[in-house]
Amino acid sequence: MILLPAIDIRGGKAVRLRQGDFAQETVYQDDPLEAAASFVEAGARFLHVVDLDGAREGHPVNTEHLKRITRELGVAVQYGGGLRSIAAVREALAAGAERVVVGTAAYTDVEFVDALLESWEPRIVIAVDVRGGHVSVSGWTKSTQMLPEDVIRRLQQRGAKQFMYTNADRDGMLEGADLDEVKRISSVVRGRFLYSGGISSAEDLRALRDLRLVNLAGVVSGKALYEGRFTVPQGMAALADE
Repeated sequence: MILLPAIDIRGGKAVRLRQGDFAQETVYQDDPLEAAASFVEAGARFLHVVDLDGAREGHPVNTEHLKRITRELGVAVQYGGGLRSIAAVREALAAGAERVVVGTAAYTDVEFVDALLESWEPRIVIAVDVRGGHVSVSGWTKSTQMLPEDVIRRLQQRGAKQFMYTNADRDGMLEGADLDEVKRISSVVRGRFLYSGGISSAEDLRALRDLRLVNLAGVVSGKALYEGRFTVPQGMAALADE
């Protein structure tokens, strides 16, 4: 499993939110490139970059920061936030994203999903963001009645093979992962998925590793890294097979 340090960009700064609440924001770096550089210098090989402004606006806002990170650091980046059109996805890929994370539009526009998978399937990750057991969209600002398992099954039928599952209720709370939830999602995913939400320590990462889920490809962590709960090398070691 790989560790993906998270860099959430809002207003040109690297921030973290509590449970996706824009009113509960902590600024960790004035320049997202500095945050990215610190993770890469510590050994990170893949970053998860989120355009929070884009998620709210419905179109990419911070692709210039994506360009700076990929060009200056030469690191693989997974980028999401506001990617709700073919043009937006193409823009993110052209800006240097190795993979793009698509959420809201994936649930509402079948033709959009089909076009994405036809053109860039290995580089498409479907975001499954969950609040109160149901899928949440539009930058976690709108709830739906969709169950995550149903969404995953439906998108797999259309050819989706990569997912990112986030427990929004735990995100930024440093309460640890819900291991039963992770196992339940693993039983549905036929391809591979990443987990995000609530990671607080290297012990949380080891607990995920010890589930021995062959389709759990990696873990995204933000706040715990920024606050020094563990380092990038410690996180990578915790996820490595013993």
